[in-house]
Amino acid sequence: MRTRSVRPVIAAALAAGALTGALVATPAQAAEYSSALKITGVQYDAPGRDNNSCTTGNTKAEFVTIKNYARTGRVNLKGYVVKDAVGNSYTFRANHYLEPGDYVKLRGGRGTESDSGNVAYRNNCNFIWNNDKDTIKLIKPGGAAADTHSYTKSANDRDGNGYIAFH
Repeated sequence: MRTRSVRPVIAAALAAGALTGALVATPAQAAEYSSALKITGVQYDAPGRDNNSCTTGNTKAEFVTIKNYARTGRVNLKGYVVKDAVGNSYTFRANHYLEPGDYVKLRGGRGTESDSGNVAYRNNCNFIWNNDKDTIKLIKPGGAAADTHSYTKSANDRDGNGYIAFH
């Protein structure tokens, strides 16, 4: 009678268990990267003294940058929403296409949205991002979260310039 060693069976079982563990960990990591669009940074504190006047203010200097990290395929921002912690929001109402690797800066103040200039304006002269702490949410047209980042000035802005990079 021929006998088999149990070592190969145990090794195969351990390898399968390790593979299963890796597969279980993947969805949690994939959840953060379920969208090609990511918030890459925020200028939450516009340079200079805060002034929300539409004519002489500095709200245009406050912005959030959104980038298309897809390797292929452009993304239309129409219907995407950017929100802060208390619900102030901006919805992209016009077609605004981001090619792979392309970005847009969503600025405060008034202006004309431009694909070629990589800029969109909230058409609101009030500041949206708090200078001490806030949460930035990027929401897909269907309501699912695309990306979210919270920050505090003391923990995330080490050089104190009012800008924080995320991705």
